[in-house]
Amino acid sequence: MLLLSCQNLSRGYDATPLFEDVSFELHAGERVGFVGPNGAGKTTLMKILVGQDSPDTGSVRLHAGARLGMLLQVAEFPAGRTLFAEAKSAFDEMMATQNELVTVADELAHCTDENQRKQLSARFDRLNELLRTNDAYQLDHKVADVLAGLGFKEEDFHREILTFSGGQQRRLLLAKVLLSAPDVMLLDEPSNHLDIATTRWLEDYLSRQPQGMLIVSHDRYLLNKVCNKTFELHNRRIASYPGNYQQYVRLRDERYDRQLKEYEAQREYVLKQEEYIRRNNYGQKSAQAQSRMKALDKVEHIEKPTKVSGPNIRFSEVTRSGDVVFHAEDLGKRFGDKVLFENLNFDVPRGKRLGIMGPNGCGKTTLLKILLGEEEPTSGEIQRGHLVFPGYLDQHLKLLPEDETVIRAVWPEPDPSITDQTMRNLLGGFGLHGETVDQTVKSLSGGERSRAALAKLTVAGANVLILDEPTNHLDIWACDSLEEAVKDFEGTVICVSHDRYFLNRVVDLLIVFEGGKVEVVYGNYDTYELLRAAREADAKPAAKKAEVAEAPRTTQKQDRKKRKFPYKKAADVEAEIAATEAKIAELEFALVSPDVYRDSSKVKQTMADLEAARAKLPGLYEHWEEAVELNG
Repeated sequence: MLLLSCQNLSRGYDATPLFEDVSFELHAGERVGFVGPNGAGKTTLMKILVGQDSPDTGSVRLHAGARLGMLLQVAEFPAGRTLFAEAKSAFDEMMATQNELVTVADELAHCTDENQRKQLSARFDRLNELLRTNDAYQLDHKVADVLAGLGFKEEDFHREILTFSGGQQRRLLLAKVLLSAPDVMLLDEPSNHLDIATTRWLEDYLSRQPQGMLIVSHDRYLLNKVCNKTFELHNRRIASYPGNYQQYVRLRDERYDRQLKEYEAQREYVLKQEEYIRRNNYGQKSAQAQSRMKALDKVEHIEKPTKVSGPNIRFSEVTRSGDVVFHAEDLGKRFGDKVLFENLNFDVPRGKRLGIMGPNGCGKTTLLKILLGEEEPTSGEIQRGHLVFPGYLDQHLKLLPEDETVIRAVWPEPDPSITDQTMRNLLGGFGLHGETVDQTVKSLSGGERSRAALAKLTVAGANVLILDEPTNHLDIWACDSLEEAVKDFEGTVICVSHDRYFLNRVVDLLIVFEGGKVEVVYGNYDTYELLRAAREADAKPAAKKAEVAEAPRTTQKQDRKKRKFPYKKAADVEAEIAATEAKIAELEFALVSPDVYRDSSKVKQTMADLEAARAKLPGLYEHWEEAVELNG
C-alpha cells in the first residue's frame, strides 16, 4: 500500500541547491536506508517530509490517512514526568479512544431513542474493535517491553525524566516513536547512544514491523540487517536501489561502471564524428559531413557519472616489529570491588588486527592503557615484543593540540628531508586540502579532526596502531577508506569499536566484553554472532537437562535461593492460570455486552480488570514453570 509520495522536491540555501527535482514513493513494509555524504541534505529532506521545513518546489503527500512520525534529535520534557508516563504518552491517541468508548457507553446507558441507540451501539462496537485490534488493553506491557529492550531497568521506570542523561533521554524519544508505531516512521540515526546489545534488539524489533520506514544511519550493520531498499542522495538527486546496504554497494558500483562505459562509448563516437566533420567539411564529402553534423546535434549527451568516494587514506611503510607484538597472560584488572576482567590470555601476532568490543564502562579503554603501559594490571602480566612502536588514537582526539594549525599539529618538528608540499600531499590523502591545512585544529569538524589524528600516526611512524573508536565522526565513505587502509597496513592494529561493520571487515581476532564476562574469539564479528547464536540455541535444552539432573540433589536451602515465587504446587498454579484465562475471556465478552456499556463506570472497571488479568498471566506462567522445575 502506498503511504507517502514526493514529487519534484527542491531545497537550497543561499541560491545553492541541496537537492532538486527529487521524487520517490514509500510503501508499507519498505524499510529504506537513506545514505549520502555529510551535508548532502538528508536531514533537511526528512524535516520537509515531517513538515518542519518547506520545499522551494514540489510537494509531499501522505496517502490513505497514513500517520507520520519522526525521531527527534532533542526534545523538552515536562518537569516531574516519569520515564514510564512519558513513554506511555505515545499512546495518547489510543487512550483518548478508550475515553471515547467510556463516553459512548455512558450515552448508551441514558439513551431512550431507538435510532440513536443503534448508532451509538454501532459506534461502541467500532471503537471496541479498534482497541482490540491495537492491543489497547496491554499498553503497560508494550511500554515495559520497549523500555527494557532499549536498556532501561525496571527501577528506572518511575524516575523523573530530567534525572536521566542526554543519551538516555534520546532513547526515550526512540521508545516513543516505536510505541506510537506511525504508518511512516522517519528515523535519523536511531542507534546513536545505544550499545551493541541494545542495537541488536532494535534491529530485530524494526525488522518485524509492518510500517514504511526511512532510516538515516551511519551504522552499516544496522542498514544491512533492517533495510530492504536503499536511497542514495548524491549530486542533488536520489537514486533508488533494491535490497540492503551490502546489495546497494554492489548495485551502485555496477551502475557506475555501466554508466561510465556508456559515457566513454558515446564520447569516443562523438570524437570520431567530429574528426570526420573537420576533415570533410569543405571537400567532396561535405554533404555527408553536414549530415553527420545534424545527427550529432540531435545526440542527447550523457553526463560523466560520479560516485561518492571517501578520502584516499593510506598509512606509510613501517619498521618491522617482533613476531609477537603483545603477549597477555592471566591478565586481570579491578577497581576496588569492581572486577573489569580476569584470567585474560591472548597473543597479538605481528601484522594481525585485534578488535575489542563491549558496552561502555566494561574495561575496553582500560585494556588499551594496560597495553600502552599507562595503566598497571591488578593481576597477570603483559609482555611487549621487540621493536614495537605504538601510536594511540584516543576517542576524544587529544592527540592534536587544539591551538596549532593542522599542518603543524600533524608535523610538529619539520624534517629537512620532508618538504612542506610532501606534508600537504599526505594530508590531502586524508581528505584535508587547501585552506583546511592552515586552519587551527579547534576549527575542524569531528570528521576532519579524526582524519588529521590518523595522519599524525602515519607521520610518527607507528608500527602498531592502537585506535579507540576510530570511526566516530566519520561518514560511511571515510569509514570505507579507513577500512581499506587498515587492511593494507603492514604493521599491527588494535582497535576498540562499536562499529560492527568495521570490525567485521578488518579484524582477525576479537576480544568481547559482554554480560560481565570477557572472551577471545578467533575471527571477526560475524564469527562471534555465529558462536553467540549457537550458544543461545543450545542454552535452553542444556539448561533444562542440567536442572532435571540436579533436582534430586538440590537442598531445601538451595531451592529457596533459586525461587522467584512463593512455594505452590504446580497443579494449584495451573488451576489459577485456567481461572485467569477464563476471566480474560469473560471480560472480553463483557466489553461488547449491553449490560456493561449502559454504565460508564462499569466500562472503566471492566477495561481495568481486563488489563490487570492480562498483566497477571505471564507471571503465572513463570510461576508454573518454576513449580514444575523446583518442586521435585
